[in-house]
Amino acid sequence: MVIVDTSAWIEYLGGGEPDVVTKVDLCLEQDVVGIGDLIYCEVMQGIRSPKERREVSTLLLSLPRFEMVGFSVAEKSASNYRLLRSKGVTVRKTIDVLIGTFCAEHGLRIIHHDSDFDLMAKHIGLDII
Repeated sequence: MVIVDTSAWIEYLGGGEPDVVTKVDLCLEQDVVGIGDLIYCEVMQGIRSPKERREVSTLLLSLPRFEMVGFSVAEKSASNYRLLRSKGVTVRKTIDVLIGTFCAEHGLRIIHHDSDFDLMAKHIGLDII
């Protein structure tokens, strides 16, 4: 299963970075994409048009759904954040540590367009596509 991060959905929906769009397309065609609640929230909060919100919501909610944050992921994410800081890695957004930790802990691969995931990958066992 593959999680598409918000940064990759933005590229995909906006026809942006071709490499990211191709990866998302391929995984959607293979029916291996899941959606996390945090990512759903981030994507949906950025869409202004009611029509586009309905279309994107329909697409995202048709995917297997994951509740990404509970106390165990929160605790592990805090630990990962401290580990990353001790290695000189500063992740800009807590939500990225939560998403990255969830994926690493559940053996899910991630597609992204955000350097924070590259920085944390080798330290927390995150599998990036």
